[in-house]
Amino acid sequence: MAYASLATGILLAAGFGSRFDPEGLHNKLLARMPDGTPVAHEAAHRLLRVTSHVLAVVRPGSDALARLLNDAGCHVVFASAAERGMGASLAAAIDASGDAEGWIVALADMPRIDTATIEAVARSLDGGASLVAPFYQGQRGHPVGFGIAHRDALLALDGDAGARALFMSHEVTRLDVDDAGILRDVDTPEDLGKL
Repeated sequence: MAYASLATGILLAAGFGSRFDPEGLHNKLLARMPDGTPVAHEAAHRLLRVTSHVLAVVRPGSDALARLLNDAGCHVVFASAAERGMGASLAAAIDASGDAEGWIVALADMPRIDTATIEAVARSLDGGASLVAPFYQGQRGHPVGFGIAHRDALLALDGDAGARALFMSHEVTRLDVDDAGILRDVDTPEDLGKL
């Protein structure tokens, strides 16, 4: 482990990935990157290098993905309200982590975030920042960090907006990083080849 954060890691893996496969036959998070590693496994592995406890949120019926993430070392949470969007999934993870002191939230379709970036978010959060985000060339990316002060607001999330409103209404500790991976997600099969 590069740095042992006090925060709980959350890996959001409950989306439908309809741009990757409109018919819904292939879960993009199980798709293999050029080196053969499944997308979600790599994202989980990088988060686990910094946080020893990671909750992976999946939607009901995603048994293969749940097994993959469990095998990677995550604790799997099935979010029954996942179809309502990312906010509902994040709220489910916060609810399942009652003793957490803070959270580092990553997306399972972003497997190329540098571990050093995750560590920088963790160090800032562990150092007392209550809301942390990395920026690359002026754009905010993932993972993001939330202190315990935001627990109630996170529990109240629903829908697809996620925690965007928190970032618009609170002071954010901004970390400028040289890591394009904080913006690169896998939305289409072509994105896999670009990894």
